[in-house]
Amino acid sequence: MPARILALSTMAEPDYVDLFTLTGGVPGRSPEQWAKALFEDTAGRMGQFVWRVLLGLRLKSAPGCVAGWEIGDRGADWIRLEARSWFLTGHLVVQADGDRVSLATFLRYDRPLAARVWPPLAKKHRSLAPDLLRDARDVQLPDRKR
Repeated sequence: MPARILALSTMAEPDYVDLFTLTGGVPGRSPEQWAKALFEDTAGRMGQFVWRVLLGLRLKSAPGCVAGWEIGDRGADWIRLEARSWFLTGHLVVQADGDRVSLATFLRYDRPLAARVWPPLAKKHRSLAPDLLRDARDVQLPDRKR
């Protein structure tokens, strides 16, 4: 994990961290546009089911949120989304730089249950994340038929 990405999460001592990067993305898109394409347009209902039901994250429908995740902070080429449940805390960091976009996931286990719930989900998460990035790229392509 590059130190620059690690520094974008303010989470002290995360229990789980991963990073996926797509090259050949869509230049000119902001990190927030990428986050919306990833988590609203692409993850959609399945993402909401995992986040709200399986992980119990308290997501919000409000300005300043992406797919219910609060925007914790942002910079010119990155955005950090944050959410909590009663047993874990999550940060999603999206960094967009030219035609390259990275998605990092940070989780902290706030209760012992998290160490039992997340590992089986993490395996599925790691298998789906590359497709999530590709699908988010595809929904942003200017010549995409709607």
